[in-house]
Amino acid sequence: MFRWLKRLFSGPAAPRVPSARIPVPASPADPRDDLRDGPTEDLADGLPATRALQPPVSFEQVDYINGAWNGWLFDRHDQHGLDMNETEARVLEALDAILSSQQSGAALVRRMPGLIPQLLQSLRSDSFSGTALSRTISSDVVLVAAVIRLANSSHQGAANAITSVEHAVILIGQEGLRQLITTVAFRPIIDMNSGFYTRRLAPRLWEHAERCAISARPLAAEMGIEPFDAFLAGLLHNVGLIVSLRIMDQMARGERRLGSEIFLAQLARDTRRLACSIAREWHFPEAVVQALSEQGGMHRGAQMSPLGRLLKLTDYLGKVRMLVENELLDESNPELFSGLPQNAAQCYSALAASREQAAPA
Repeated sequence: MFRWLKRLFSGPAAPRVPSARIPVPASPADPRDDLRDGPTEDLADGLPATRALQPPVSFEQVDYINGAWNGWLFDRHDQHGLDMNETEARVLEALDAILSSQQSGAALVRRMPGLIPQLLQSLRSDSFSGTALSRTISSDVVLVAAVIRLANSSHQGAANAITSVEHAVILIGQEGLRQLITTVAFRPIIDMNSGFYTRRLAPRLWEHAERCAISARPLAAEMGIEPFDAFLAGLLHNVGLIVSLRIMDQMARGERRLGSEIFLAQLARDTRRLACSIAREWHFPEAVVQALSEQGGMHRGAQMSPLGRLLKLTDYLGKVRMLVENELLDESNPELFSGLPQNAAQCYSALAASREQAAPA
């Protein structure tokens, strides 16, 4: 599936977004400088060598932000303690059973709808027909809403709101449609009539993933990373946790008892493994699988690939940005941005701008 998508999605990266006003080193630097330090290691299975680098964010920064993030997600701010309750233990047992089975979790995520391949095939041509695409898109209400929303958010300040699908298609352009349709294709089904944890967490997790994917793509091109790989890694890195929400709802049975510190630590480990398993089953590039698996490697001396490092940065800054927007974090705190790499300001600006581009789940 990945090779087919790769052919369809080859094209220029998204334009660079101006830097945000956050504390970063003052001296100008080539964004690729972050990739030039550290030893070169060979990957398994004959894959090309990649550079091994230190994580771009400190353990202390990640720990602080993840604590605030989990408190917001689970509506729990008393997560300290070493004991899990019975419901949390059942959730982890169910996840372990999935990871130990042949199912791998991919069956729990929606497959690509039949309309999507038809649209992507049309976008492969440089002389795509806006009229023909508009007719196809108009048959899917979800795509209509997404296209109109993106067109209006990208052209703010216009005298009149864009309401025509054909007009929106022309304004968004081929590359914008590629990105939008990929997002719709891989968005998991979120049943808002399901339990508390799906209703509360799924829209926030999906918005975070989309914004990470959107912001990672322009940075990747400057850092020598395949932009499509960066987009996929951002889009997929929360998928394991999103899949696990169904299990949480089934086990909790309406009770809001999840969120202890030890539970969340084990949940992060297991859902990361689940995301890697899903990525492998979908035949995504090994670079994407490796980047996903590296997100837990925050111990001293941990090494990361360039894509893993970019994903860690977008994940961290994406959480900071969403917590700031929900007035749960003070953006003026210099510790949030201390020691981050040169491209952190550009990443943070891209995350801020991506709010309007990320379609609701």
